[in-house]
Parts: sequence; structure tokens; C-alpha cells
Amino acid sequence: MARLPAPLSYSQQVAIFSRLRDANPAPVTELRHGNAFQLVVAVALSAQATDAGVNRATEQLFATVTTPQQMLDLGLDGLTEQIKTIGLFRQKAKNVMKLSQILVESYGGEVPASRAALMRLPGVGRKTANVVLNCIFGHPAQAVDTHIFRVANRTRIAPGRDVEAVERAIEDHVPAPFQQNAHHWLILHGRYVCQARRPRCAICPIEDLCPYEEKTP
Repeated sequence: MARLPAPLSYSQQVAIFSRLRDANPAPVTELRHGNAFQLVVAVALSAQATDAGVNRATEQLFATVTTPQQMLDLGLDGLTEQIKTIGLFRQKAKNVMKLSQILVESYGGEVPASRAALMRLPGVGRKTANVVLNCIFGHPAQAVDTHIFRVANRTRIAPGRDVEAVERAIEDHVPAPFQQNAHHWLILHGRYVCQARRPRCAICPIEDLCPYEEKTP
């Protein structure tokens, strides 16, 4: 198995993230939500779906459902009808109902600020938990998805063979001042600039700092 390339140096990391910060000083998740519970639901629904698709499905739902108890009052059939445009909607609806029940029974209807507790909720994996910890509770947690995995390896910001390795590499190598927003900058960069099939190198703000060899003209 080929060895992974070394991550960029501290000074290179500072240069790259300084530019990403200058372009977007206060990045936020594109999943629309009004509180911690709605964000848990939105991220759980986003698996194998786009943020835009989730936002369309939850716009009416979140107008009336803001708490786990209100979700339980809506019921499985009601939720299923609301999110039927999202992939795997039937299983996701069941998970949302189950996690709502757990939040009501075990946490007084509040979302816990613990990765372990979050990951015990049905349909909530490490990525979902990290999104909630970062966006709601201000933890410098790194929610690594396919976009971040691609960008982290292409740029050598945080090389890794799997998402957990990339998560650890971001924590180990990205300078502390950029840790809180690192995953936002990387996911947005991967979504709109460093795209999978044809990266948009001509508009990339870090093109001259990026070691990726297969740049597009």
C-alpha cells in the first residue's frame, strides 16, 4: 500500500486557511434549522441527500415542529409524508421518531452536548454528532464528509485513508485559530470549487498553494 503524502506544513496551512477565512469570515452550515433539535433532524435526513433537498423537505416541517415532543405528536405517518422527497425517507422517518422519543424520555427534550450520547441516537453517526457539537455547542469538532475527504487529500491539508483518519489529521495539523470553522470552509470549498470530477481551479483562491497535480485549466 502506497504511503500517504505528508501533510502541509504549519505555515502552508496558515496561508491556505487565511485565504479561505478572508473569502468567508463566518461560514455556517447550509442546512436550515432554528435550534439544536432541528439540526439533529436535518443532518440525520441529509445522509445520501443534498442539503438543498433536505431544506426543501423541512421548510414546512420546521415551521411547526421545533421540539422532540412536537415531532412525536406529528407521528410517523405525518413525518413520512413531509419528507417523502428525500432518499430513504421511510427509514429516516423511523429513526427521527425513535431519537425524538429518546430525547424526551432520557434528556428532558434537550439535545445532549456529548458525542457519545448523540451517537446513541438512532440515525446519528459520528459526522452528525460532530456537526451538532460544532454548530450548536461551539466545539471544534470536524464533521468529515465526502467533500472534506476529497479536499483534505487533494490539498494535503489532512491526508487520510478514511474519514476518521482525515478527522484526526485535521485535528492534528490545522492550526488552532482555524479549527472551529475548518470543516465549514473545507466542505464549501469541495462543494463549489474543488469538485469531484472537474475541480474549478481557475476560480480557486488557494490554487497557487495547492499541491494537487491534476489541476484543470
